[in-house]
Amino acid sequence: MKRLLQLFTWWHEATLNTLFYTWRKGILVGEDDEGNRYYRHRKGNRRWVIYNGAAEASRIPPGWYGWIHYRTDIPPTDESYQMRAWEKPHHPNMTGTPGAYRPAGSIATPQHRPEVTGDYEPWTP
Repeated sequence: MKRLLQLFTWWHEATLNTLFYTWRKGILVGEDDEGNRYYRHRKGNRRWVIYNGAAEASRIPPGWYGWIHYRTDIPPTDESYQMRAWEKPHHPNMTGTPGAYRPAGSIATPQHRPEVTGDYEPWTP
């Protein structure tokens, strides 16, 4: 089943064509804490990532983000990159899942909205 998904889908993992291209022309530059692998072309300046699991671009950590977007030519594996205090770890987008944020009063929450008090006057045209 995994090979069938690799043949027809790109969002589960890398396709067979991407893996073949990587095997032929890619040089492994490094790997991040989540298991994503980063490559560069043997002769050119092309860079790409093969995700460990679902292909979600927001899973690229800040150090690798600068390298993959050509902001720096030095990958985080070749320098002592330290995350800054304001950089946070990745949290997936939970929209459309049971873990999505639903504020109080939303129609998607099981809680009931509090009754309107006397300080509210509806607008009428």
